[in-house]
Amino acid sequence: MSGQVVFVSGIDTEIGKTVVTGWLARQWLDDGRSVITQKLVQTGCVGASDDILLHRRIMGTGLFDEDHDGTTMPVLFAYPASPHLAARLEKRALDLAAIEKATECLRARYDTVLLEGAGGLMVPLTDTLLTIDHVAERGWPVLLVTSGRLGSINHTLLSLEAIAARGIALHGVAWNHRDDSSDELIANDSRGFIREWVRTRFPQACWYDVPRLELG
Repeated sequence: MSGQVVFVSGIDTEIGKTVVTGWLARQWLDDGRSVITQKLVQTGCVGASDDILLHRRIMGTGLFDEDHDGTTMPVLFAYPASPHLAARLEKRALDLAAIEKATECLRARYDTVLLEGAGGLMVPLTDTLLTIDHVAERGWPVLLVTSGRLGSINHTLLSLEAIAARGIALHGVAWNHRDDSSDELIANDSRGFIREWVRTRFPQACWYDVPRLELG
């Protein structure tokens, strides 16, 4: 039986998807689950995915065999931009078939694959394909990462509406406390508002409070 894929996205870039992915993988490993992480596509890297390396640091596992052979990081681009632009600058197409093959390989070996995207849900993978539409085509449930930064309510609700409009299952929402506003009143109120919004409109969804991790 193939394992489950959970797609990890966020309300914006630099919202903490990588930290949340590594943290959740660590929790599930500690619970005895068979889990690995994968990066859908990584830009701004050469040779290895910085995000995968951070996952392993947080998980405390060291590198997997699937990291060494590139299965967890099948497509890398050097320029730190959205995938469609990074691919264009290197004059090569985003190899969706290679990504799909890598994901299927991981699903055959692990119960759960936490598949981290690049940026937010509306980031273009190609000139004609948005990340959210690729996720919808694959039928992957989404874990949405948000935080208490100013503006997060707007961005979170827009992301949730886009998920619902495409019939995508919401696995859960991860609240990244490391990215909270320095204004504790804003952070706490935003968390309460968004959690209640999720509870009433997505009652099946999980809620994860991700602590402030010391990454060194």
